[in-house]
Amino acid sequence: MQATAYTFDPATRSGSVLLDDGTPLDFGAEAFDAGGLRLLRPGQRVRIEMAGEGGERRITHVTLQTL
Repeated sequence: MQATAYTFDPATRSGSVLLDDGTPLDFGAEAFDAGGLRLLRPGQRVRIEMAGEGGERRITHVTLQTL
């Protein structure tokens, strides 16, 4: 799934993304570390992987979107 980076705190390696429909979703350091990234800037397009359903839905992996 694709999204846009919205916030990112390099100290905690956590942040949030906006889905294409405008829904915000938070991610933790585990999801950021799983993607192998070193930095993320607001506005960058990212690819996310998710697990769970409904209220248990969470981001498990964040990588940069490449063409």
